[in-house]
Amino acid sequence: MDTKTNQAGWLLLAVAILQPLCGGFAPLTGLGTPIGTASRLTGGPEQPLPVFFSIWSIIFLGFLIFALMTLRAREPWMNRVARPLALAGLFNCLWMLSAQLIVQPILDHILLVPILLAAFASAHAFDRLRGLDVSPAKRVADATTGLLSGWLTTAFAISAPLSVRALTDVGPTDRVWPMLWLALAIAGLGAYIFTRFISRSLWFYVALLWGLAGIVLNNLLVLQTHLLGIITAFIALILITMRLTRGANGSQRSPA
Repeated sequence: MDTKTNQAGWLLLAVAILQPLCGGFAPLTGLGTPIGTASRLTGGPEQPLPVFFSIWSIIFLGFLIFALMTLRAREPWMNRVARPLALAGLFNCLWMLSAQLIVQPILDHILLVPILLAAFASAHAFDRLRGLDVSPAKRVADATTGLLSGWLTTAFAISAPLSVRALTDVGPTDRVWPMLWLALAIAGLGAYIFTRFISRSLWFYVALLWGLAGIVLNNLLVLQTHLLGIITAFIALILITMRLTRGANGSQRSPA
């Protein structure tokens, strides 16, 4: 028995159970503001529709499945991925509670940093393990770390305009172009860093494009700011085209 892997598995299982409870704290208790609702209330053009936050349910499921696989198989490689993944989950619980109960944009933005770093660390750890052995556990680890990293990149990007508004007198409908470009620039930079230095996972782009699609539909269907939605869709197309045509280095030295 690999004791360290067993401990990491139990920690990851605890986090997998705790995260949905923390994420649903406001709806379950009636205290605070649900995360999706808080996003809608900001009225910013860089925010996805609330329904797009449902991607968390898939990510949480990935945590749970990988935790159970880790406890069952106890393979040494799992420990390298499970530890930073569990750390990301713990920080995520703190962020979700803060986002619902305290609702301070700058604090929430800062709390995203350790989650994003831990998510990138877990994706990097898995990327170094890629090879001919493609087991179900590795598929789950790839999907979970990639989706988490991609969605957190989106979350960090769309939180930047909220921090700017909190520090200034800029309202949700003021300077919409600079606020949207700020979010898109951060998302693009995050995609570059992930692809160039962290991982070759395409799951990152699934989550990132999901978030950008939410922004597009928010502008087209709700805010009626059609040009902003079109520009966001164009940027999303550029990002995925570059990934598919230019490859990725990830944790390796040469593109793959």
